[in-house]
Order: sequence, then structure tokens, then C-alpha cells
Amino acid sequence: MRETFRKTGPAQALAFEAAGLRRLADAARPRKSGSQRDAGAPVVDVVELATDALHTRHLREAQPTAAAAEAFGRALARTHAAGAAWFGCAPPGYAAPEGYMGTTRLPLRQEPPASWGAFYAEDRLLPYLRPALENGSLDHAGAAVVERCVARVAAGEFDAPQPCLVREAGHHAARLHGDLWSGNVMWATDSGAGRGTGVIGTLIDPAAHGGHAESDLAQLGVFGAPHRERIVGAYNEASPLAEGWQERVGLHQLHMLIVHAAIFGGGYGAQTAALAGRY
Repeated sequence: MRETFRKTGPAQALAFEAAGLRRLADAARPRKSGSQRDAGAPVVDVVELATDALHTRHLREAQPTAAAAEAFGRALARTHAAGAAWFGCAPPGYAAPEGYMGTTRLPLRQEPPASWGAFYAEDRLLPYLRPALENGSLDHAGAAVVERCVARVAAGEFDAPQPCLVREAGHHAARLHGDLWSGNVMWATDSGAGRGTGVIGTLIDPAAHGGHAESDLAQLGVFGAPHRERIVGAYNEASPLAEGWQERVGLHQLHMLIVHAAIFGGGYGAQTAALAGRY
């Protein structure tokens, strides 16, 4: 019997997570004659989804290495290149209008938005502004700064091409993990995906949807991922990022920060306002 990890929570949140894991796992499968060279990032196996629990394969944690980080960066580029139908789309098999990012509701699009900027402004920033204001994390001056930033985002001033592999595959939207802070990359000795031996960066706990690939990469830096420069460098070699991507990192981090301001309050609001002020 396989050893599993059991996660409990609201049934809809568990269903969303399971659908996301399966969607990402589809990108992790080799496309050509069993070669791993075109496979996306490894994903923890879904063993069973019940109404009150999600069981995934137990992973044996290991210390990340520079080589493992580079391999993960190249594989993540291929996950993104597997594409999604549109910005904000849900994983196949999940029909609710909202998903979850941890315990927080995450708006999903039932049809394509006008642009990435419209999606990011309306669905990834604005929904969390009022809760952050109401809990005192953001004051009115900080909220005004965020609103000015959101207006520029919605107008398309920061829209940018996807990385090379996503474009070459003909996709407007990348297949995102969606909540890719450092804790959601599990460094393990066995991914469960037949990747051989050694340390393997494996995706867990997604909020999978269609989005801009730069968002996943930026989120890795919010709380500091180990060997992040190696991850991003290897990714950029495998799938070159669009010009000016370094200047957009903070913009793509805003979603995670404003979500934390809305949930946890405290200093996250000031961080959100300061970062929004750069844009």
C-alpha cells in the first residue's frame, strides 16, 4: 500500500486542488518516445479525492541542490508551454466560478478576458483590495496607490509577450501552478513520476489556471525560494523571457502580496502599497 499525505478542507477547495494537480501532471508526461527532455515539472500524484480529504503520494523531503533547481527551471518552462485556453480559465473538470488559493477564493473566468491586463486587474488585484482596507492592513492612501496601479494594469500598459516556448506552442495563456511560493515546490528524492534518482523539485498545492508565465516565476521570489537565480536562469535559457521581464517581477508579485494583506493583515498592506507605487 502506498504511503500517502492526507489533506482536509472544504470539498470545493479540495476538488479544485485535485483538478489542478491533474492538469499540471498532464504537462509533466513525456511527449516524445518516453523522453524526459520535453516533460514539464514533476507533480505529486493524486491518490484519492474524497468529499472531506485529498490523498496525495507521500514524498520524501530532501535538500535542494543547484542542479536540481536548474532542472526544475527547465521543466517549469515546459509546463507553462503546455498552455491554457485563456487567462483565468479553470482546470478541465472543474466548473465552479471560483477556485481557491490556499483558503482564499480565487476568481475564475468562464470565457476569455479582453487582455491579460484586464484579467490581472479585475480578478487578481481588485477582489482583495476592500478586504485589506477593511482589516486595516491598507489605509486609504495605500489603497489609492493600489487603485492607480490597477488602472494602468487594466489599460494594458504592462501587457507583455509570453516566454518563447509558450509562444512557439501557439498559446496566449500559460499553464500556471498559480500559487508558486517556495513552500509549494517540494524538493524530494522521488517525485513519483519516474524521474530516476537524485533530488527532484516537485509541484504541490496548486491554484492552477491560465495566466502569464512570469507570474509563477515572480511568486518564487516573494518569500525566497532556494537557488531561485538558478531556477530562473535555467528557465530563461530553455524559454527566453520577453524583454523587460526583470522590471515586471514586482508587478507579478502584487497578487500574492495583496492576498496576504487581505487574509493576514499586518505589514502586508504596506508592502503591497509600496510595490504598487513602483508601477
